[in-house]
Amino acid sequence: MIRNRLLAVVILLLLVLTWIWRKGTPSSKAFLDLQSFPSAVTEPIWSAPDSNSISADEKGNLIRYGKKLISSTAWYFGPKGKIGRNSNGMNCQNCHLKAGTQAWAGNFGSVASLYPRFSDRRGSTETINQRITDCFERSMNGQAPDSNSVEMKAMNAYISWVGKDVARGKKPRGTGLEILPFIDRPADPQLGRMIYAAKCQSCHGANGDGQPDSISGYRYPPLWGEHSYNTAAGLYRLSKFAGFIKDNMPFGSNFANEVLSNEQAWDLAAFVNSQPRPDKNFKKDWPEINLKPVDFAYGPFPDTFPSRQHKFGPFAPIMKYKKDQTERTKK
Repeated sequence: MIRNRLLAVVILLLLVLTWIWRKGTPSSKAFLDLQSFPSAVTEPIWSAPDSNSISADEKGNLIRYGKKLISSTAWYFGPKGKIGRNSNGMNCQNCHLKAGTQAWAGNFGSVASLYPRFSDRRGSTETINQRITDCFERSMNGQAPDSNSVEMKAMNAYISWVGKDVARGKKPRGTGLEILPFIDRPADPQLGRMIYAAKCQSCHGANGDGQPDSISGYRYPPLWGEHSYNTAAGLYRLSKFAGFIKDNMPFGSNFANEVLSNEQAWDLAAFVNSQPRPDKNFKKDWPEINLKPVDFAYGPFPDTFPSRQHKFGPFAPIMKYKKDQTERTKK
């Protein structure tokens, strides 16, 4: 009996060491997860409900329609949309992979559980409909459908259905996007350019204009240029885009089979986000300046760090300054 228990312990230790080795160095996601090792082991990665379980009634039809709108947005709302011409031709699932059901890929798993919620960017409580509007206006550089339209109700219904099994106020592991640890230098667009040529160009094109699909917008979306997301989009922040890249790119990789290192993900994000794209300024964003993220590149800033550092980093000094200021205020 003792021998069997000892053998089980040894096997467990070997599995843990193998997991750490595969995931990377102490600056990686693996090390961060091990800060609270029991929860990292016991909490499974979130997975979406089976779409075959959607009910065969009026409510189910609305959910299924919402899924179509998310996966083929351009067909309905692109430059040649059958309902309206509200967007740049991208589909929601170009950023929210597999119609918002893939782990660590901008999925909708915790949207229903967390919304409505206070938005630092908005400076007030934000609903699911308002979040959808943001995606149309920022990520798809267009205008959202009317909030009372059947289409908006359908997208809301589908997004809520994807997260239907998540308890109120909870954010399971694997939902949304992963935020990577900061690197201790500025993210380098020139290094990112080389990574792009080696890993991304074959799908997204040498000029970042993607691969159009005559039926549903883009097979591979444009990463810059007039048909890509604008400067007010969430992915224009390096912390969000680097996490998306690390867990999902190049094509075929995922959080369990990552190809790029943390530094490569930051550098690649820096290269893509240094390329030209639609410039859109929402003047009412971040009304409380102290809540503005450290990697938001447009002033005014609640500190003396230059705009370039707010865009490319290093971000740790800005975070430290922000923390020190908060502690001084409390005294």
